[in-house]
Amino acid sequence: MLPQEIIRKKRDGQTLSDREISFMVRGLHDETITEGQIAAFAMAVFFQGMTMDERIALTREMTHSGDILEWQSLNLAGPVLDKHSTGGVGDKVSLMLAPIVAACGGFVPMISGRGLGHTGGTLDKLDAIPGYTTLPDNALFRRTVKNAGCAIIGQTAQLAPADKRFYSIRDVTATVESIPLITASILSKKLAAGLDGLVMDVKTGSGAFAADLSMAEELASSIVTVANGAGLPTSALITDMNQVLGRHVGNALEVNESIGFLKGDCEPRLKQVVLALAAEMLQLGGIVETIEQGTEMAVTKLENGEAHERFAKMVVELGGPGDILDRPDHYLSRASYIQPCLALRDGVISAVDTRAVGVAVIGLGGGRQRAADKINYSVGFSDVAPIGQTVVKGQPLAMIHASDQASADRAGAELTDAFVISETAVTNEHMVLKNFRGSSSA
Repeated sequence: MLPQEIIRKKRDGQTLSDREISFMVRGLHDETITEGQIAAFAMAVFFQGMTMDERIALTREMTHSGDILEWQSLNLAGPVLDKHSTGGVGDKVSLMLAPIVAACGGFVPMISGRGLGHTGGTLDKLDAIPGYTTLPDNALFRRTVKNAGCAIIGQTAQLAPADKRFYSIRDVTATVESIPLITASILSKKLAAGLDGLVMDVKTGSGAFAADLSMAEELASSIVTVANGAGLPTSALITDMNQVLGRHVGNALEVNESIGFLKGDCEPRLKQVVLALAAEMLQLGGIVETIEQGTEMAVTKLENGEAHERFAKMVVELGGPGDILDRPDHYLSRASYIQPCLALRDGVISAVDTRAVGVAVIGLGGGRQRAADKINYSVGFSDVAPIGQTVVKGQPLAMIHASDQASADRAGAELTDAFVISETAVTNEHMVLKNFRGSSSA
């Protein structure tokens, strides 16, 4: 087979065979196919799309380009479950969700990523915890999952290595925003993790990759169909990302908020999303029979402190401090300058350009403009006002955490522009907009 003929076939809108897809992935992995040819293939898929059978074949081949984790030898007492989010601003859900599900009897080997564009990364948040190892060896990873019930770490070089090369090429050739390729990229890593069940959190709104609901629905449907077709029981929730999720944005600030959540200080919108995903995971894993039972169990484990204990155990197992839940301010870095961002008029917050909020955090140094950039874990925004809140002129819309006065002033101007204040009262929408299970939606 010749790669250029396969590229030509996809370029012309034809369906590729399993053998042709296998050939392309093998060449992608062993680098016998050039970056130019992979870029051309990605662009052909970007414009012509892929059938569900093609997506399943691509996902399967990328999964098997590296190691497949196995958990049977650990004799775990429950199902191996995971959640994956398409990313958002203030999305620290994993930090509460994994220990809640672990406390309910699931085992959660959560392989997460770093910040991408304006969206924050779970690994960057955990890197704000002194000593926490986000890239442990396989033995430590497995031991943490067994002992704590959950471990949140980064992708190793052995898991779906073909995806790693493919993504790096897509990232510099404007072909990231392809639903078939996003589907295969996400699921190849999750299938390689040896899961019994996966729940997707597909976000939609001004702070999400899928800005409109129809695109989120297409992505959710693709992931659920392909995952189930590849043998991984999967469902998806579409959740709102039209404003910051929770109260805080920024790595150390979000870890602090997550600790507060596990100790009972639960912001309502964030709690909605966490409990909805927890209940979905518990039902998918067969721990409960109904979503209602899953929600009740998750609330119980949150309120009785068992989820709190699982988080603490995970941190210790992965090298972090044993008393971070009791003394988070002692361990989490604090910004040099903290000042309010003030409302310029009276009214009601009716909308937020959430993407602009995420970009402003990057401008403060809380994310990367280049891959080699170092992150300032202390910066960001705290106590961000939600949509629907009534404000008066001079009232804080948020507190700015910055490294110096100039960057604080610059971020304040960007944050002010991101808020729309009107005279009309508005209410927050429900956080879970739609649920996709199996091949049908509900």
